[in-house]
Amino acid sequence: MSRDLGQKGISTQSRQWTQRRGKEGWSDMRLGIKFFAGFLVGTMTWGAVCRAQEKPAQQDTKMPPGMAMPGQMQHHHGDVLLVKPEYPQMGRAQERAGGQVVTLEQAEKMAGESNPTLRQAEVEIRAAKARQQQAGLYPNPSVGYTGDEIRGGSVGGGKQGFFVQQTIVTGGKLAKSREVFVKEAKLAEIEAQEQRTRVETAVKMAFLRVLAAQEWLDARRDLAKIAENSAQTQSELMNTGQADESEVLEAEVDAQRMRMAARMQENTLREEWRSLAAVIGQPSLPITTVAGDLERGWPELNEEEAVESIAKQSPAVEIAQIATGRAQAVLARAQREPIPDILVRAGMEYNHETLGSVPFAKGWEGLAEASVEIPLFNRNQGNIGAARADMERADQEKLRIALTLRERSATVVDEYANAKLMAGEYRDEILPNAKKAYSLLVEKYGQMLASYPRVLYAQRKLYELQIEYIAALEGVWTNGLALQGYLLTDGLEAPSRPGEVDRPIRETNVPVPERSMSPGEAMPRP
Repeated sequence: MSRDLGQKGISTQSRQWTQRRGKEGWSDMRLGIKFFAGFLVGTMTWGAVCRAQEKPAQQDTKMPPGMAMPGQMQHHHGDVLLVKPEYPQMGRAQERAGGQVVTLEQAEKMAGESNPTLRQAEVEIRAAKARQQQAGLYPNPSVGYTGDEIRGGSVGGGKQGFFVQQTIVTGGKLAKSREVFVKEAKLAEIEAQEQRTRVETAVKMAFLRVLAAQEWLDARRDLAKIAENSAQTQSELMNTGQADESEVLEAEVDAQRMRMAARMQENTLREEWRSLAAVIGQPSLPITTVAGDLERGWPELNEEEAVESIAKQSPAVEIAQIATGRAQAVLARAQREPIPDILVRAGMEYNHETLGSVPFAKGWEGLAEASVEIPLFNRNQGNIGAARADMERADQEKLRIALTLRERSATVVDEYANAKLMAGEYRDEILPNAKKAYSLLVEKYGQMLASYPRVLYAQRKLYELQIEYIAALEGVWTNGLALQGYLLTDGLEAPSRPGEVDRPIRETNVPVPERSMSPGEAMPRP
């Protein structure tokens, strides 16, 4: 525009010059032409200089709304404040805590001492072995009094005495009953092993969630500081006329949102700590910084091998196999039930009846009885049929458990694979590129080639990516630990009783895995 105004002024001056000097000689005309050409060249040179000075501002037009370039920051090098780049860093909470931290080993040790479900599992083992002992014990004998034809008065007479009665168990029924409870004792031992796996996995997952919440809190606080800096910058730009009130209000609203997100993350950290303390078994444990490194040592799993391991080596599968053996033992015991036991009875009686004309009693007489029950109508056929049906059902239960484990592990494997992919991409590609872009903008700002709002925007984007990276790391850890723990993730789930094994196989030993948040879903989390 300055060039057009200059040319318009020159044209007006040229016409006036011609009107005034039209009647003068040719020499004067030549002088005017030279003057006009010199003035035009000077005007064009001045316009080129103006356009050159406007180039940095034009480059900054490709910024997000509300981040206009502050002109006062580009006048001279002396007016530009030096900016030192600040990059995201993990583990700062542990550095601030010094030595007052809790390690994973300490948490696992406390859980082993305090978690009530582990004590419950141990008690169930003792109870199962006690039932096993009881099932093999022989029936107690009976001792009693017997009397017959008892008469009183002067005549007297009759029989009085005692007897001992014993049931003789036949057909190996005691051994078969003992075998049933041997299987139950084995189930109790497997349940205890499973419960230890539950507690260990739950403690590890809760611990890693506390660690991730710590890192999230630092990143959220950093984002809040960046947003506050951006709001302050917009306010200064408005004071110089380079931003309007709407841009300032937008920046202030964004800063308020970031501060709120940081405070919400503080609540989340406390919630995760309470969960960890509950699983450990010490709910009054004061909140403490945990020690660890999310970026190192995460579970490295092969997806196919992980699924096969869960489907074949899970405690749920072993419990289903032992349950099948128990069902077979119950069937064998039911088949022996029709074999009758022998009831024997022996004793002595004193006969008071006299021997004819001799006034003496007959004295002591022995007695013996033996009886068996004839399985004529009841041959335990109903219980035998039910036991066969239970055995067939137990066989199908093994297959159902294996298929259910495969189905439920598929979701966790998918989340683990996605989280691992994203964590690797963020670590190796996305975050390095974002850091490089931020560093270049800081360098350009020092050279007056970029505005400070652009620097803040790049820094904010870097920290947002860091939050997404932490979410991906948490997904790798939690899903990997769930797979390593055979999907047993509830450390406060009570161990099932061996005699109630049918229900826990469906609901306890094969739990529905928690829906672990994928990195993309975790992004809106405060």
